[in-house]
Amino acid sequence: MFDFRSLTVPVVGAPMAGGPSTPELVAAVSSAGGFGFLATGYATVAKVREDISELRHHTDVFGINVFVPEPISPDRPLLDAYHALLADRAARFGAPLPDEIPFSDDDFDAKVDLAITESVPVVSFTFGIPSRAVIARLHQHDICVVITVTTIAEARLADEAGADVLCVQGPEAGGHRSTFHIADTPEEVPLDQLLAQVRTVTELPLLAAGGIATAARAVAMLALGAVAVQVGTLLLRTPEAGTKPAHKDALADPQFTETVLTRAFSGRPARALRNSFIDEFSAAAPAAYPYVNTLTAALRKAAAADPHSLNLWAGTGYRHATTEPAAVVVAHLAAQIAELRCMPVHSALS
Repeated sequence: MFDFRSLTVPVVGAPMAGGPSTPELVAAVSSAGGFGFLATGYATVAKVREDISELRHHTDVFGINVFVPEPISPDRPLLDAYHALLADRAARFGAPLPDEIPFSDDDFDAKVDLAITESVPVVSFTFGIPSRAVIARLHQHDICVVITVTTIAEARLADEAGADVLCVQGPEAGGHRSTFHIADTPEEVPLDQLLAQVRTVTELPLLAAGGIATAARAVAMLALGAVAVQVGTLLLRTPEAGTKPAHKDALADPQFTETVLTRAFSGRPARALRNSFIDEFSAAAPAAYPYVNTLTAALRKAAAADPHSLNLWAGTGYRHATTEPAAVVVAHLAAQIAELRCMPVHSALS
């Protein structure tokens, strides 16, 4: 079973669903001595299979991330009201809003089956804990199971369920918070404190995630007991990332001055650069994932060139994102971490 403590570079590339996580990006992180995760959220099983095949041409050191579904019955009046509120902006971009929005489990079972069939070494889960039966199946095939947690209570549950590794995600993280329940209000315990708290209730290896964009921050997390740090926003502007051009540009645009938590785009709390969409719609957005995500999808696609209508996911360290190749970003970070820790590091680029 894969052991994150064996990494020559203690840097994990976060899975970023919706386009940024390409096979090229995942391979670049792993080839630099780190560990890359492929996001499967919103992708078809056929697309994930194709991406895994492409990855195999470059590296066998990678994992996939799968969203754990939570079937809910949304508040229809609130969802309908949100639909109506979005109509003007959708019309501006010629984007039809769907009238009927079915629940989707994002092909959860099929993606787990694919991980087993393709002998993927690591599977991480976001938005909850898979069943013990799913974890047992993965273990039968020597697959390492990572569960993302945002509280000390979630960490205890994940440990008890049979996780092999916990990804401890702080409130500084860009994109979705991995709260176990859609309606949960995310806690605001800073990553430093959260990591220290989780370390007291489990002996499992920990990955630290959330706003990590400098070597000093990474070394602080490693000193608190993490075996590696997970970076996502830091990679969003790299050439290998499939991030929309407007999103890449916004990360360096001085008009965007802060990140905020919002449900406006998906119905789940997620951290993004503050823009007019968030200002206009956050207060009305219902806690109804994936319904809201499906509702806004066509609008976001049609408005791909307008940063004020996009979900500009970003962690608090977004200003450190650069346009350098991903392997260079990881290699530089690794070298700086090694220097601060006064220990040698071996990377594919050293």
